[in-house]
Amino acid sequence: MLNFEELKEIKGDASFRKFYRNKNNHSIVVYAKKEKVKNLLIYDAVNKILNKNKILAPKLLDQNYKNNYIEVEDFGDNTLYKVLKNNKINKELIFRKILKTLRRLQLIKDNEVINLNSQKYKVKRYDNKILSNEAKLFSEWYAPRKINKFKIRNFKKKYANEVKRLLSKLNLKNDTFVHRDFHVSNLMYVKNSIAVIDSQDALIGNKAYDLASLIDDVRFKTSNKLKNKILNNYFKKLKKTEINKFANDFEILSVLRNLKIIGIFMRLAVRDNKKKYIKMIPYAWEMINYRMKKNSEFVNLKLILKNYLPKFVK
Repeated sequence: MLNFEELKEIKGDASFRKFYRNKNNHSIVVYAKKEKVKNLLIYDAVNKILNKNKILAPKLLDQNYKNNYIEVEDFGDNTLYKVLKNNKINKELIFRKILKTLRRLQLIKDNEVINLNSQKYKVKRYDNKILSNEAKLFSEWYAPRKINKFKIRNFKKKYANEVKRLLSKLNLKNDTFVHRDFHVSNLMYVKNSIAVIDSQDALIGNKAYDLASLIDDVRFKTSNKLKNKILNNYFKKLKKTEINKFANDFEILSVLRNLKIIGIFMRLAVRDNKKKYIKMIPYAWEMINYRMKKNSEFVNLKLILKNYLPKFVK
């Protein structure tokens, strides 16, 4: 049994997990009492799937699931977020390297594994019901704090119907391994290789989703010029007939993802008193506006948002 008082707690993410560095073992201790199945059991199972498919992810070194923790490889602190923050670095070159990792991730077909409790775990489907519920976080947490209480009911109804319609316009099948939080803060630079962390939310879904997470990442600002370069680089590997379908799905999923993120950030601020996330909301709106003007499918959504939230919609 570990003595947590002897370990150094390190900065974690927005989840209910806590992370500790165990210098003696060159390991990271992941502690989670709440949402334990997802944060420990599924996290390790998905890491095993990634490793099995030759993608670098933290290997399990030890576990005490009964006492709410697992011990995994320590990849250090060099996230690609830190690497890209260096102004001298060629950002386009780094993103090309990331796209190679993403393409390997998307080739995963073997998505079953035996978890640390000796049970079979299979990655589940990322269907429209889940996407719809995620988009609802915007109308449940953010909208009521910005829209008059007499208008909020109407807004929620119109918004839910429009989300449902947009999801019906997706072209690609839900047949691809999706990390669901594939952005530069969840990618580590380890001995010239890219390692993937924070993978407990992985599902089998739309191929465009992780690309939207990467390019339209609310935590790391990039110019529209660079966004388009990364997107076009990814398109080079697609058939010409696929590009328009893929671009449509990319834009829809990017907008819905960033609306979800605005809802999550408001929930973190209100429910969990994590106010720092509020400052990222304006950039999420910026990306939503940028994507909405590029695709005629957003005419209705834009109108709804403009009527109820005119301050945020261009």
